[in-house]
Amino acid sequence: MNDALQHVAIIMDGNRRWARSRGLPGLKGHEYVVEERLEELCDACIEQGIAYVTMWAFSTENWSRDDAEIEGLMALFRRVCEEEFEALHNKGVQIRTIGNLDAFPPDITQSVTAWVEKTKKNSAITVIFALNYGGRDELVRAFEKSNAQDLSPSEASIAQSLDTAGIPDPELIIRPGGQQRLSGFLPWQSVYSELYFTDVLMPDFDRYELKKALAEYSRRKRTFGG
Repeated sequence: MNDALQHVAIIMDGNRRWARSRGLPGLKGHEYVVEERLEELCDACIEQGIAYVTMWAFSTENWSRDDAEIEGLMALFRRVCEEEFEALHNKGVQIRTIGNLDAFPPDITQSVTAWVEKTKKNSAITVIFALNYGGRDELVRAFEKSNAQDLSPSEASIAQSLDTAGIPDPELIIRPGGQQRLSGFLPWQSVYSELYFTDVLMPDFDRYELKKALAEYSRRKRTFGG
């Protein structure tokens, strides 16, 4: 049986398929997750004593989607900044991000950055939103940062140059939506992560589905290559 989890990471997949199966525009799946799952899953993680949860909300590849969907997602991000981050703050959530925020419209970047600063002393849980995140992009930026600081190449120097510097690697990565791959999510940090895949689509991934994933994790034996 594994020790208590510190860090769970979730690849939030299946939103558009969930919406379209109900005859709805794809954006409705993203909206449902924001409205019904974000706080629920944060609460469930707090109840389980989990210190960190990472949610992959937008990848570097997502920019290739059509203009209307991108516009809808940007509007949703603005709503998250205005409403959901306030609710998370009131729960004592510390908000952090990984990924390159510079690609977003300036008002979104500024708002997210402000919430990171405003919540930095909160301690109930740290929720890390992966925004414009891609694993290869993170590694390239980490190498550039390390070189700029004239650090000798080593695992330690690269780790401290990653977006996740100071955050423990996730013991468990969960991917709803039926796909059994990481798609470039946390390539450095996931080396020894346990992986949990489920056909349940993200909008249906509630606290009970999370508990199933945690129970499965507890039954596994982590060997770290030994």
